[in-house]
Amino acid sequence: MRSQRLQRFVPAGLALLCVVPVTAGGVRLASLASGVVTPENARFFDSPVPVVVHVVGASLFLLLGIGQLHPGLRRRSPAWHRRAGRGIVAAGLAAALSGLWMSVFYALPAHDNDLLLAFRLLAGTGMAASLVLAVVAVRRRDIAAHRAWMLRGYALGLGAGTQVLTILPWALLVGPPAGTVRAVLMGLGWVVNLAVAEAVVRAPRRRVVRQPRAAMAVNTGAQ
Repeated sequence: MRSQRLQRFVPAGLALLCVVPVTAGGVRLASLASGVVTPENARFFDSPVPVVVHVVGASLFLLLGIGQLHPGLRRRSPAWHRRAGRGIVAAGLAAALSGLWMSVFYALPAHDNDLLLAFRLLAGTGMAASLVLAVVAVRRRDIAAHRAWMLRGYALGLGAGTQVLTILPWALLVGPPAGTVRAVLMGLGWVVNLAVAEAVVRAPRRRVVRQPRAAMAVNTGAQ
């Protein structure tokens, strides 16, 4: 029963974390489509393609990944898991590589600094590397390593959702963070996600052995 509740809770929690980055990405695309230049989006108009690739790739990666992390769905539909997995890896790599491009070539906003740039480069590189290693692992039939690297890549990709939780208390109590404070709070979002992913990867996996009904009846009677 506890396992069943957890399987229902995890996809719901991931969906909630995806709401902010997916919604923010949609707003970003809408602002580009409107053609209205503002101080916040001016740096995107000179080269909008990476933004579109990043938003679409990240949204697909996050939303499709929810189903991939549901163990019951993986068991019931292994063919879907494989097909969707290919699309998720492609979307994740598109999101990570376009994010790295934007971090390097777009001008930093006024509230960001070089520390946050370094964190973004680390997160984007780590996400791309995790997805590549996951593909290498599954081609070797190393399912445990494949699962571990996919979890790490997804954790890094979901950083924007967790960053809302790390930044919001500061914003409510002190005001919108900037500079080093903002960089640390955003970095904390990636760290929290990676810590959770590592805890899941390293947790012992329990296998439930189902006894035949006759055997269960005998055992119950013996007690």
